[in-house]
Amino acid sequence: MRFILLLAAFCSFTAFAGEEDPWEDWNRGVFAFNETLDQYALKPVAQAYRNVAPLFVDDMVTNVFSNLGEPFVVINDLAQGKFLQALSDTGRFLVNSTVGLLGVFDVASHIGLAKHSEDFGQTLGYWGVPSGPYLMLPVLGPSTIRDAGGFAVDTFVLLDADPKVHTIEDSRAYYGTVYAQYLDVRADLIPAEGIISGDRYSFIRSLFLQRREFLINDGQISTDSDDGFDDDFEDDF
Repeated sequence: MRFILLLAAFCSFTAFAGEEDPWEDWNRGVFAFNETLDQYALKPVAQAYRNVAPLFVDDMVTNVFSNLGEPFVVINDLAQGKFLQALSDTGRFLVNSTVGLLGVFDVASHIGLAKHSEDFGQTLGYWGVPSGPYLMLPVLGPSTIRDAGGFAVDTFVLLDADPKVHTIEDSRAYYGTVYAQYLDVRADLIPAEGIISGDRYSFIRSLFLQRREFLINDGQISTDSDDGFDDDFEDDF
């Protein structure tokens, strides 16, 4: 029932699909809040993590979190009718969860099972749901109305699927894991920060929207001009 209510509320918002960033004043305010939060609460911890954790340890942590997300990738593969990709991603999860020691090692990539990125926001885009306006979310960062709705559905489906998360102890463990994942991603982004030029807000907005278009269209987007973005930076972002 919660899933249906969320989806219905979300679909009502997608009708608002005018200019790219009609809420820019609000978004910039949230962006400034996020930047301050990052400066004092997240980046220093991420930098300390990079300083003490060897590169191979950081890679292992990234691999584990990536592997944990594979079942959701498979679900969205199926929702988009990408059955061969779903089979490949299922193979990735099984190989890395067993031979790769619960995802610590990305064995699947070395045997030709490529990593894919699929989420419910992409699934909605695949079926023609408009993105709606750009939206900067507190703490979570750049999004659109469609992707924010997709993220909410992904999150609530995950929580509903595991009743243990509703207890205080397991909720703390769950959100602690979420923070650790964001910390790992933030640490991986530190070396790429130098590529950001000009107005940080506009740069990140452009990068996010282009990256989402790329993912939703499986790489089939206009290439009229070179965006100047580094591929590794886009992947991490």
